[in-house]
Amino acid sequence: MDERQALMSFAALAQETRLGIVRTLVMAGPNGMAAGSIAETMGVSPSNVSFHLKELERAGLITQRREARSIFYSANYDALSGVVKFLMEDCCAGHPGIRALVDQDDGCCPPSSATIEGENA
Repeated sequence: MDERQALMSFAALAQETRLGIVRTLVMAGPNGMAAGSIAETMGVSPSNVSFHLKELERAGLITQRREARSIFYSANYDALSGVVKFLMEDCCAGHPGIRALVDQDDGCCPPSSATIEGENA
């Protein structure tokens, strides 16, 4: 991740509702949530959540897909991982134990190209 992309990501996350949306979508998993469910969960109006979703999507932190008349939003795990790695890449003077944690892929979340059960990616 380059510095420009990192700044866009941090700017998008530097707002309470948007940070809450990202955390909610991370917990929702790869199938994500419908926009209306996100608004309900966050306790904000649909128009308000729509504004925040656009900002998060512009920063590349979430993705959307249409199913019939609904739009589902999902966390972009690759981008979120990139933000964490960007923060940690120079950590602790390159201490090998900490660098190993940053570079570790523990399989917590499937890569964006993985096939979701019952759905083709």
